[in-house]
Amino acid sequence: MAVLSNQELSDIIGHIYDCALEPARWEPTLDALRNLLRCRSAQLALVDVPRHRVLIQKTIGIESHWLQLQSKYLPEIIAFAERHLDGGASMDEPLVTSRLASPARYAASPYFQEWGRPQGYVDVVQINLMRTLTRLSGLGLGRHESQGVLEDRDIALMRLLIPHVRRAVTVSNVLDAQAIEKARLAETLDALKVGVVLTNRDSRILHANRSAEQIMRDGGALRARHGVLRADRPAASAEIKAAIGMAAGDECAIGKTGFAVRLTEDDAAPLVAHVLPLAGGTLRNQLEPDAVAAVFINTPGNDAAVAKVVSATFELTPAETRVLVCLLEGSTVVEAAASLDIAPTTVRTHLDSIFAKTGVSRQSELVRLAARIAPPARP
Repeated sequence: MAVLSNQELSDIIGHIYDCALEPARWEPTLDALRNLLRCRSAQLALVDVPRHRVLIQKTIGIESHWLQLQSKYLPEIIAFAERHLDGGASMDEPLVTSRLASPARYAASPYFQEWGRPQGYVDVVQINLMRTLTRLSGLGLGRHESQGVLEDRDIALMRLLIPHVRRAVTVSNVLDAQAIEKARLAETLDALKVGVVLTNRDSRILHANRSAEQIMRDGGALRARHGVLRADRPAASAEIKAAIGMAAGDECAIGKTGFAVRLTEDDAAPLVAHVLPLAGGTLRNQLEPDAVAAVFINTPGNDAAVAKVVSATFELTPAETRVLVCLLEGSTVVEAAASLDIAPTTVRTHLDSIFAKTGVSRQSELVRLAARIAPPARP
């Protein structure tokens, strides 16, 4: 694989972030990724782990017959990822079968012998984007025998792209895809419940949608100071400013900085910001030519509606959902128990179950998770 220039790397990352604003662009972006890595196929999927079924899938390079047959081997595919993640592999490290599976395991694998080998596959790389007890999301690319197994430079490139793909997938969940498809992008921003602020490299505000204007007008945790975007909390303000600066200079270096920045203190209603680079990509430049970043602000909204989304996503029970509503409203365990007329120990039992299902371990993490997946579109 030829070494990529900074411009080539920036271009592919730009295409990835375009998908956050228009999910229909995932197919051509996956096509670009597989060509870049000299792979035959690419798949982006969200999997229901307990039921061994695919919930969402974007695929390029696999014929429909083989795609349907692939579901038969989903338990083996999930087990491969979970075995290595449980064994200490990092979510930020690509899983490459040629380096992790012995010849004996290849020979004993129904997936490779019955599905991969007949199509000429010799290697697969998988990057894991999200994992909970019930959900696994990842991007996988398959290498054909004509190109040989993946090399160090291929794996290094995948390692660079992981945080950008993860962020694009996460932020795309914040946007209403139908709204994006049916309206012009700038108008769509004003139709979102989530606040969106477009800034230049100096954090100067170029456009703020109605929700963002309301947040700043009401003296919230994020505001405009002499036309520049700032947060009340100095630490949060510094994080957002740094992320915007990196997005302007080299979006390849943004990494995890500025992702899910908590704008409010732990004892206040949660306000969370995400920074999406805008400097590269054709679609995003249509918003504002001078914009280098979009700051998305998840506002505290209808707690029951947010709890319903979390409940559906992680299959919470009705009792667990009622407890979650109370917690999102800011209640303590004791206050939630009094409100629901149950014992505090029962609330804690439900809370432990919620933690297990969502993959978080603290109440603050649960609130942040809920803020991230809150439905943003206006009714």
